[in-house]
Amino acid sequence: MSSPSRAHPGATRGRPCGRARQMALVAALQAAGLAAHAQGVATDTELQTVTVTGQVVRNGLARHVPSTHVSKTAEQLREQNLVNPEDALRFVPNTTIRKRYAGDRNALIGGRSFGTLQPSRGLAYVDGYLISNFLGRFDAPRWHMATPEAMARVDVLYGPFSALYPGNSIGTTVAITERQPTRLEGSARLTGWSQSFREYGHGDEYGGHQASAFLGWAGEAAGRPVWASVALNRQVATSQPMQYLTVTANAAGEFPAVSLPPGSVPARVTGVVYDRDPKGARRAVLGAGSGAIEDSRQHTAKLKLGVALTPDWQASAMLGGWDHAASARNVPFLRDAAGATVWSGPVTDGTHVFAVPATAFAPTSRDEAHRHGGLTVKSRYRTGWNTSVVASAYRIDQDVARQALTPEPQAAAGGAGTATHRDGTGWHTLEWQAAYTPQAGDWGGGHHAPTMGLHRNGYRLDSPTHATADWRDEDTATALSQRFRGRTAVQAVYLQDVWSVAGDLKLTLGWRHERFQASDGEQLLRLEAGTPCVPGPGVTCEVQDDGSTRKIARAGSRRLAGDSPKASIAWTWPGALDADGALVLKLSAGRGVRFPNVEELYNGTVTATSATLSDPHLRAERADAVELSAEHDWERHRVRVSLFRDEVSDAILRQSEVVGGTTVTRISNVDRVRTHGVEVGWQAEGWLHPRLTLDANAAWADARVTANSRDPAMVGRQWLRVPRVRANLLAAWRPAEGWMGSVGVRHAGRAYNDPYNLDTHPNVYGGVSSFTFVDLRGSVRPARGVELALGVDNATDARGYQAHPYPGRTVSAEVRVEM
Repeated sequence: MSSPSRAHPGATRGRPCGRARQMALVAALQAAGLAAHAQGVATDTELQTVTVTGQVVRNGLARHVPSTHVSKTAEQLREQNLVNPEDALRFVPNTTIRKRYAGDRNALIGGRSFGTLQPSRGLAYVDGYLISNFLGRFDAPRWHMATPEAMARVDVLYGPFSALYPGNSIGTTVAITERQPTRLEGSARLTGWSQSFREYGHGDEYGGHQASAFLGWAGEAAGRPVWASVALNRQVATSQPMQYLTVTANAAGEFPAVSLPPGSVPARVTGVVYDRDPKGARRAVLGAGSGAIEDSRQHTAKLKLGVALTPDWQASAMLGGWDHAASARNVPFLRDAAGATVWSGPVTDGTHVFAVPATAFAPTSRDEAHRHGGLTVKSRYRTGWNTSVVASAYRIDQDVARQALTPEPQAAAGGAGTATHRDGTGWHTLEWQAAYTPQAGDWGGGHHAPTMGLHRNGYRLDSPTHATADWRDEDTATALSQRFRGRTAVQAVYLQDVWSVAGDLKLTLGWRHERFQASDGEQLLRLEAGTPCVPGPGVTCEVQDDGSTRKIARAGSRRLAGDSPKASIAWTWPGALDADGALVLKLSAGRGVRFPNVEELYNGTVTATSATLSDPHLRAERADAVELSAEHDWERHRVRVSLFRDEVSDAILRQSEVVGGTTVTRISNVDRVRTHGVEVGWQAEGWLHPRLTLDANAAWADARVTANSRDPAMVGRQWLRVPRVRANLLAAWRPAEGWMGSVGVRHAGRAYNDPYNLDTHPNVYGGVSSFTFVDLRGSVRPARGVELALGVDNATDARGYQAHPYPGRTVSAEVRVEM
């Protein structure tokens, strides 16, 4: 369901537009290049031609797209606080964006039937180029490859109902479209923000700033129309504490015993804070640890070029670069009798004794340099066949994460540590597509609009970890302690046809066949001397000179295949509810096959306190979904109601448990998970009042495990991190020309983070709580091309958690200049 775009605010609202003005507006929007690449495919056939209904500009996806969809235009996004590109999804129906703080590099997507622990069900594209990152445990789409100043539109699509989408579309697909310049234009933006965050009696001010610039040009070169744009962005941000060092008591309320060397006594401290963990167990909180507070600096540069090869053929290219430097620090709560901070060792508050590991408050740092390139060639005939090719490659040139093994005061002078690299990893995509636009008389009356294509993507992971003599310098690396690597590739062929059975009835049929290959899988762990290593099928043990043993598990090549049939029928009933509107009824059904990604198969991490174990034998997820929707579009508002049901076989789950003081995370298949629910959306512009726009939506979903032979105790339990209720409201008021004020409300009901739903105390660190956040924004345009804005996110300073705590009240200021 595409949202209305904004007409020019002010005195012209509520008055009929003349025919000439309508045509001029349509021509201007078309010239501005608002047509987008649908969900990353190469052609524009899935997109609706820009039309004007009354005073409301429509430029969302075409009605015959079998997936339910929501669109946000650039002007609509100006009504909300938008620091980073993923903020555009903040008020989208039935969607969760786990953004931990303003400037976070890792904002994960959660959707109708999946949570943020399943990032591979969220696809994201910018101008048809894939930015979904499936290389790490919690790697989100690389949102930094989108330019906020150039975003013309964001489209969000739900479910596996179109054959044009890869298997990862069983969840949510996000397509960001950036505008193509039509003249010399430029803009610059400066934004700053600050939050006051307090938790467990400790708090501070955290914030950041961002400066960005965009320059575009269109003209002629060698007699051909050409265009170019350059975007630059610099961001500095500091997070609030995102995790804490905790010790949990057993069912009897007793904390783990601490072994002390003979004759030693624990240091007497103050500052221990007690609370209850998400399962209600007694817990001691000793400080903000494990790299709790992140200071980051990010730089992004992107160059885009385009040329009209002929009047009907176009080519464009993109090259982007992003670098990121971050350091993470900690804040222990513990103080000795002299008031000095206690960083490690055995401690007691006079009642309980705790052991603080040397690594609990150890610092970390990370340096990254990524680049992204893409090339598109396509034809733009008004009717008949169009063809296109889109190729892209995302490469991590440098990624080194450094971890000290001693607390911050000692680590400041160096000392032992580890360095983990992901240099040279990344992904690539290639898509060929041909689409037919029908004309009068085609196929004897009933119009067909077929689309066919070939698709390939490949991911490469290589993540070695070395011990280092000086944790600050990876060049001091010594022994290889662990390594995880592997490759995956998906090849697909698809066909989809939109058949206009009658003027008001459209039938969409599709089929997608995908072949998956995994290869070069290897998991290497260094075992200390005396630790047994048992060789077996695919497992070898190599004794080293220092007495340690390398345990190497190699996985053979795997090949899988899947077929995904799709069908959708849409009926447009003009004048169903009134003479000026149309009711669209749509019934869609589809299967999607989501193959395990390279990270789920081969990646892993083993530290002193945690272990993540992947599974090279994972089966593919298979989603069978059905949706019935009704949408009515009046002149100034529209309403959509959708009923959906989604059943996923062999759902891939991350499940964590504490074993002997170590948090062990395993990845496995769950036999079957079923989700059903309802969504309601309403957009209005100038309906209740000429200067008021409203965007409201609400969703209810019930997602639960219905079968799991490996772990029957999970059957009947709610699926992880899928709230039962989500609702959003964004109301914008324009009291006069150039003035705007908005109020946004975001609500999510509680969800579960434990597969057995034992986390009945969710409103604490580590839980997945309900929350209601209120956002405010006010802006004014004092002169042409100048906009000043003030914003407040979470204005009531409400507390919410998605394992990490969400930010507190965050105040922002923005200056934007355009030419």
